[in-house]
Amino acid sequence: MLGAQAQTKLAQPQGAQPQPAAAQENLALQTIPDAPKPQATLPNLTSVAPGKGTTAATTADSTANRAPAPAPKPAPSAQPHPYQVTGDEADSGMTIHVGVNDVNVPFTVKDSKGKLVAGLTAREIQVYENGLLQHITRFTTDAFPLSVAIIVDQTLNQHDMDRVNAALGALQGAFTKYDEVAVYTYNNGPKLLTDFTGADSARLTQAIEESKGQGRDQLLAGDLSGPMSQTTVINNQNFDPNTASSRGHTGIQLNAPKEYHVLNDAILAAATALSRKPVERRRVIYVISDGKEYGSTAHFKDVVRYLQTNSIEVDGTLVGDSSLPVLGFLDRIHLPLTMSDNILPKYSTATGGVFDAEYMSGAIEKSFSRIAEEVRSRYTLDYITQEPLIDGKYRKLEVRVLRPGLTVLARQGYYPSAIQARPRPAAAQ
Repeated sequence: MLGAQAQTKLAQPQGAQPQPAAAQENLALQTIPDAPKPQATLPNLTSVAPGKGTTAATTADSTANRAPAPAPKPAPSAQPHPYQVTGDEADSGMTIHVGVNDVNVPFTVKDSKGKLVAGLTAREIQVYENGLLQHITRFTTDAFPLSVAIIVDQTLNQHDMDRVNAALGALQGAFTKYDEVAVYTYNNGPKLLTDFTGADSARLTQAIEESKGQGRDQLLAGDLSGPMSQTTVINNQNFDPNTASSRGHTGIQLNAPKEYHVLNDAILAAATALSRKPVERRRVIYVISDGKEYGSTAHFKDVVRYLQTNSIEVDGTLVGDSSLPVLGFLDRIHLPLTMSDNILPKYSTATGGVFDAEYMSGAIEKSFSRIAEEVRSRYTLDYITQEPLIDGKYRKLEVRVLRPGLTVLARQGYYPSAIQARPRPAAAQ
């Protein structure tokens, strides 16, 4: 309005009579120009070139003289880079995924004294598949969350079971809140006490408490035969069954009870549950046992193949007589047609796991946290195998460190599986 009034004053000549207010408003409206109107059509912006206009004639000429668009190039037949980002992932910053032939190998490096070696880089590591050197596409030292299936052996004798029961209270403290744990026991057969639950949950605390067993009575000399097997015998018959070593038995000779140590069945049951866990978590079976095996339906070779196919490692704490240096060495020698006295080291070696041999309760408690920390903080590498994805053939693995005097603990090999076709987040190299 102020601008309109100023223009009205300028439009009136000097000495003229002032006009009425209505006339001044009409005059102000007539002097203000209209705003520019939007164009009905826009020029073809693709035809604009430096030094040329955008008239219809120019546009038509440029369109007529324009070269035909080149044909799209065919997609390359080579395999894309395992960390290549395509599609919407490039714009949204989503997690990068690796290819379907990715092989993941966790491993541990120890020195001559059995201590963990830290600070290794990818330049110091080599991995071989079937004797051929592979190109490492990922190398990380990041800690992984764990999916752990704990197996407690309840076939131990009473004294060894008491030591294990005293140490089980410290088992839950070996895990973090990011881990998930299931608990199994086995006596004459495997038994699930709780499915996978949070490591800090009360459900796990109750399951560990239920895993404490009574143990088995250890047979002594004369329990099953000889003069010490019965007390009152007349005419080769024990006339007072209450005094016999086996209640209700009246004969002189007793039949030895069959001992079942179904460790293979227990590991297979735990491995079946672990095979459904995400590949981003480290799959672990933790066994607390003396390693004896007898009476299982599953065979050792079949269970090992299942473990190697599903990337599951077996760790454990060896207890009882098998944990003693001399007896433990003799227990690993298996005689044909007899019970296997200790197969836990074989499972650990085949799957790249570790185990401790501890006899006393205090040492068993410390082994829980020591093994859990070692499993969580292992080195991890990936490579792209050149073998067919699924051909059912065993691939031998070997991880080497380019430093003298070091020992590498890794799985000996694997069987290809559809698990490799699942997407796996890629870590920074």
